[in-house]
Amino acid sequence: MRRGRALGRSAVTTAVALGIGLSAAPVQAQQHQGRPSAPGIENCTATACHFDLPPGTYDVRVTLGGDRESSTAIGGETRRALLPETAAAAGERVVRSFTVNVRTPEGEPLGAEGTPGLGLTVGGTAPALAGIRVTPARHARQILLVGDSTVCDQPGAPYSGWGQQLPRYLRKGLSVANYADSGESTVSYLGNPLLWGTVRPLIRRGDLVLIQLAHNDKTTDGATYRANLEALVAGVRERGGEPALVTPVVRRWFNADGTLDNNTALLVNGLGVDHPAVIRSVAADRDVPLIDLTARTKALVESLGTEGSKALYLSNEKRDNTHTSVHGATVYADLVREELLNLRLVPRGKVREG
Repeated sequence: MRRGRALGRSAVTTAVALGIGLSAAPVQAQQHQGRPSAPGIENCTATACHFDLPPGTYDVRVTLGGDRESSTAIGGETRRALLPETAAAAGERVVRSFTVNVRTPEGEPLGAEGTPGLGLTVGGTAPALAGIRVTPARHARQILLVGDSTVCDQPGAPYSGWGQQLPRYLRKGLSVANYADSGESTVSYLGNPLLWGTVRPLIRRGDLVLIQLAHNDKTTDGATYRANLEALVAGVRERGGEPALVTPVVRRWFNADGTLDNNTALLVNGLGVDHPAVIRSVAADRDVPLIDLTARTKALVESLGTEGSKALYLSNEKRDNTHTSVHGATVYADLVREELLNLRLVPRGKVREG
């Protein structure tokens, strides 16, 4: 189930006015006790910003608004949603902050390296960026993602993984480091030094690691699948991290009666291994928090029905009932957000409303 690889500055000296004519004074970077100034608006054009920064975690503070009503969204790196569309009244300035992970490769671990530094996009229905400041994040907690193409930072439209949309729901102090990769199973993820061999050393004490691997374990027997999940959990805990197991999103594969009660939809492989059931069992036996995304997405897809659920997937665009659209990935990321709060895996004050 690898898609792509196989199913991968203009400086300005005034505030950025994106079609609405800002009259605010320029945002100037300032020197502080002899240290270099923080990167700011001089690194932006009308639709994007780029900062020549090394890999790491950064806090971004944006000031939004202009002379007229505006509505601005911020994205970045490989099509990540970093700040949801935010409205500002005419003449109003709205300040928002978020934390972003910068890495190489910037998207999928086995994908293209991308552009060095931090790249941001400025969008929305009436965008207006009046100021921006980027500083190293000193005390950010990481949420690392281990998963497949339904989770990863998909490189091209119309595809999107739920992990690509999750940052939009998080406030400053929580960053998403998405190491999900298209086509990976528990076997391939554990066996590749560029995947688990890279992720595991990055886990710091207190970091949260969400693990969703199932779609590509089509030939993995039950004992091996269980052992692999247990190995991932143990590896996280050995590093002082906090693992959470995530059951896979359903495939949009309806029965005649409008339900998804079949092996294709519910990720039961050709050997009869019920992946969600094994994940639930490992979570219970190893005392690991469980985000039952299979149950949540099944209930949602069935409630929308055969036609209404098409918008969540790429049913119309690609005849693809496994991978999600940007809309679907955003909806599923919101389900993850709810479960992170329900399980108290993140503080409520660090999460935006859905």
